[in-house]
Amino acid sequence: MSAAATYLDALNPEQRRAVEHGVGKPEAGPLLVIAGAGSGKTNTLAHRVAHLVVNGADPRRILLLTFSRRAAAEMSRRVERIASKVLGLSSGVITDTLSWAGTFHGIGARLLREHAHQIGLDPAFTIHDREDSADLMNLVRHELKFSDTDTRFPTKGTCLAIYSRVVNAQGDLDDVVNTVFPWCAMWKQQLRTLFGAYVEAKQKQNVLDYDDLLLYWAGMMAEPSIAAQVSGLFDHILVDEYQDTNRLQASVLLAMRPDGRNLTVVGDDAQSIYSFRAANVRNILDFPGAFSPAADIVTLDRNYRSTQPVLAAANAVIEQASERFTKNLWSDRMSEAKPYLVTVKDEADQVRYVAKCVLEARETGTPLKQQAVLFRTSSHSGPLEIELTRRNIPFVKFGGLKFLDAAHVKDLLAILRWAENLRDRVAGFRVLQLMPGVGPGMAGRTLDAIATGADAVWALQQVPPPLKAGQHWADLVTLVERLASQQAGWPLEIGYARQWYEPLMERLHEDAATRLADIIQLEQIAGGYQSRDRFLTELTLDPPDATSDQAGVPMRDEDYLILSTIHSAKGQEWKSVHVLNVVDGCIPSDLGTGSTHELEEERRLLYVAMTRAKDELHLMVPQRFYVTQQTRNGDRHLYAQRTRFIPRAMTTLFEDILWPAVTPYNPAASLTPHAVIDLGAKVRGMW
Repeated sequence: MSAAATYLDALNPEQRRAVEHGVGKPEAGPLLVIAGAGSGKTNTLAHRVAHLVVNGADPRRILLLTFSRRAAAEMSRRVERIASKVLGLSSGVITDTLSWAGTFHGIGARLLREHAHQIGLDPAFTIHDREDSADLMNLVRHELKFSDTDTRFPTKGTCLAIYSRVVNAQGDLDDVVNTVFPWCAMWKQQLRTLFGAYVEAKQKQNVLDYDDLLLYWAGMMAEPSIAAQVSGLFDHILVDEYQDTNRLQASVLLAMRPDGRNLTVVGDDAQSIYSFRAANVRNILDFPGAFSPAADIVTLDRNYRSTQPVLAAANAVIEQASERFTKNLWSDRMSEAKPYLVTVKDEADQVRYVAKCVLEARETGTPLKQQAVLFRTSSHSGPLEIELTRRNIPFVKFGGLKFLDAAHVKDLLAILRWAENLRDRVAGFRVLQLMPGVGPGMAGRTLDAIATGADAVWALQQVPPPLKAGQHWADLVTLVERLASQQAGWPLEIGYARQWYEPLMERLHEDAATRLADIIQLEQIAGGYQSRDRFLTELTLDPPDATSDQAGVPMRDEDYLILSTIHSAKGQEWKSVHVLNVVDGCIPSDLGTGSTHELEEERRLLYVAMTRAKDELHLMVPQRFYVTQQTRNGDRHLYAQRTRFIPRAMTTLFEDILWPAVTPYNPAASLTPHAVIDLGAKVRGMW
């Protein structure tokens, strides 16, 4: 065991306790590892698997469940490296034999195929991805004639989202619709019929969707004889990111190990931020009670990432949680620099401050890649993307679509471009086909009439309106007349365009409320330009170069700033982190304060954002904040308050900054002559 002792020496006492729990015994009780942010969770879990193998466990009988194939592959490689140091195995031996490492869905598919005949499945079943599933849902929807209803029936994507939520949360359809999809409440009975027909269609075609992989696995485990066979395949079961499991995944796990024997789960309740995917923080909070008194809990609270002042502030935020595992992160990385609580006048000053700090940090040796700007919602980065582009600061964005490439943003820009030039067929095609009853043929004939008419606006007025377009057509003609005349002035024109587009966006997109945030951000950006022509020209010639989630980077050797939603930033770390809009209405979101559990998740979201920072943390507090949850005719500019998650008593943990600093009045400066040269005399001298 001297070799084993050597490879465990790098672990701290809590990590080592988690790694050694029950190893060498025929059976060990359930283990819950509460792994704080930056505490070496992945390293600890990999060491535990390797330690099991070193001490005689058969890697072919170890089930390791992760939340991505990439994570499973990385975990297997780490286990192989650790174990080979002790056992002297050639590279890849452990990786090859750790064959049951994968995602819940991947392992579920394998088990279902192996036991298909016992549960009435044809083992040759195929698996639909989300797009295939949505298409099948749409086909069934049409067959039931739900697409022919007088009022708008939910789209295929929304129907699939509701179905998936019911399955994964193990909830009642009525409850799920009422709490998560209230705009679909009038369709509950039809949705129930649709989902029944959708299930029948899948079974007739011998296909399973992603949700079926878990649902059938759970159903299989409800049969004692099959459950015994499946459970008997594994001596040890280990689960990563347990706080992100949903109720269906937890039910599968508990059915596999009802007594918790040789079961290890690792996670952090303080980082449970995926309830929109049906993840349930109760799974990790209730784990000790499910196996009481056998469960052992190990807390990893030493943080290897952040400075102590950053951790002190983050600890104070999460300490206010209504229910949590007691855990106070600490670090031996001492620093005199507290995190910054930066108050600025508005969002324009916010992005200027961020750009200034980013450039200053780069000049003092911190590459752009080691700096990140985080935000609650993808739409909040719009003004920043424009500012970074203006200053020639390269960046990559993770989470959400490109700001100027999102369909709804492109729609509004097309309206403005078409009004600027009614003979622009590309913009015209896009705008005209937004309306019901206008297809490519009708759009083409309209544009042909405009192209051949002496007066483009007059030609549009003469086109007979399609019956299905209704008032939308008349309103479009009025809008074009107003924008073409330019009498309203800029930036009021973009407001008129938005008013025409909003009802069409609501018809086209189920998540119109979310998309509206992007439109309003674009409207705010427009206010920084002198004219419509200048606005459209500069955005066209030099648009923000943002990339969608996991899309990669421009070039491997380039330096670029990271922009990311907080959700996409989980698991990442940077030397310097700026968090935008740390105000009520954003963090917490107005939409996230309806219940205690929603508010607690918003608190955890701020905690996750703060714990991404290694050295510097800037929390931005704009005094004027633009929100989208107000009445349509109301003033959307609100005077914001600092997030309720950082009350006054907590501000001593931060360095308060008011930016820009107020310059004291200097009377002498006002006496300085304004004229430096006499250009008039210089011009006269030319002759």
